[in-house]
This record gives sequence, C-alpha cells and structure tokens, in this order.
Amino acid sequence: MFITQLMTTDRPDAFHLNLNRRYPIVYGMKWCIAAAVLLLLGAILRRLFFQDARAPEKTTGLLVLSPESQAVYQLVSQAVETEATILGVSLNDAFEERDLQRHDIAWRLVQLSGREWEKLEVTLRALYEIISARLPLAQGVVSLRSVTASHFCAPSMGELVRMHELLDQLVFSSRLRFQLQIRLLRRATEILSTEFRKTCRYAEHTNDRSPEVWNRLDLYFHDFDLISKKALVALRTLLLCLPPEGVSDLLASIRDKEKVRATVA
Repeated sequence: MFITQLMTTDRPDAFHLNLNRRYPIVYGMKWCIAAAVLLLLGAILRRLFFQDARAPEKTTGLLVLSPESQAVYQLVSQAVETEATILGVSLNDAFEERDLQRHDIAWRLVQLSGREWEKLEVTLRALYEIISARLPLAQGVVSLRSVTASHFCAPSMGELVRMHELLDQLVFSSRLRFQLQIRLLRRATEILSTEFRKTCRYAEHTNDRSPEVWNRLDLYFHDFDLISKKALVALRTLLLCLPPEGVSDLLASIRDKEKVRATVA
C-alpha cells in the first residue's frame, strides 16, 4: 500500500526513493560508475593533449647532461658564445667611439661588426640544421620555454613572436612545439641579419649617422644575442632527449661542419 502510494504520487523525490528501494545494487554502484567514467574520460583527454608525456623526468629544470652530451654542448656553446662576445665587443667599441665624436673610427668598427655578425649567423644556421636533422632521434618529451614578444626590442621581432605565440597555443604535442620554436629562431636570425645589413648600407649610402640609426643597431644586436642564447637552450634540450648513438651522430655532424668552415676560411 505504501509503495503503491509512492509510485502514484506527483513528488519526483518519492519516485526516486521507490526506485532505489527496488534496485538497491544500482543505487550503491552509481557513484562508482560515475567515477569510472570520469577516469576514462580524463585518460582519453590526457592521451590526446599530452601525446609525448612518457618521460616527465626530462621536462623539469636544467637537468645534468651525460658526459658525452656535455662535451658536445660545451663545444658548440663555446663557439657561439665566443662569436657573440666578439660581436658585442666590436659594437660596444663603436658606440664608445661615437660618444667621443670619432665618427669615422666608429663606423669602421661597425663594418668590422658586420663581418663578425655574418660569422655568428653562419654558425647559428648550421646549428639549426643539425638540431632539425637529429630531432627524429629524440626520445621522450622535447619541450622548450615559450618565447614571448616582451623579451625582444626590435619592432619586427615583436610581430614575428606574437604570431608564433598564436600558433603555439594551437599545438599540443611538445615535439611539434619544439619544431615551431626552431623555425622561429631560424626566421628571427634571417630577419635580424637582413635588417642589420640594410641599416648599415643605408647609413653608408646616405652618410646618415643619426641616433636613430645607432639605436636600430643596438636593438638588432640585443635581439640577435638573445636568439643565440635560445639556440643553445634548444641544443641542450635536444641533447637531454637523444640516445647515446644520436649524440655521437650529432658530434660527427658538428665536426664535419667545422671542417667545411675551416676549408672555406
């Protein structure tokens, strides 16, 4: 009589109470079923959005390289940092001579800086090629810190990096994100080198030595030096993910590049 009354009542809570009493096993397991569904959904989403998350120990901090990887990194970083330092010293000397009103000497130092710029540009291009060629050998997660437009000073670089930030938001695979950042570094190197040479040619043809021209050179060097540092970070990140045979192959490629450069020089 009581159950019949609950079934015929208009109160929905009364109906659910009656159903739970008739099927107690469903009532007892519904939270377990819901939890299982949520766990399954979470696993699917994790699989889709973090496809390369198989070695989380490689993603945090500046991890210590193996002796072989450290030797490769030291070899490349020493070359890049030396060339960047020489370029910076040349430009700083040019600015000092300009401040002393020795404009002819200052511009000769800028021309010398142009040759040093080309050396660093060639080195970075070779480094991008080596990294891109060895990326398929990388194991586990390959990720880099995001490049933000606020780190750069040249207007052209701000536009380029903002476009990259938009694309970066659409990529979930860390390997693809790494590829995008290498392309960004390569494109940034091309843009900065082109604008540096254009500014130098413009100043030579027009004899314009205004503060605006000097300010452009300063901004270009700041961004170019930052790009060289990020290229070294990319190399270190890749070395963390390469197997021993990949590191040996990378070292052989670097040696070959050095021989070619020595022959050309």
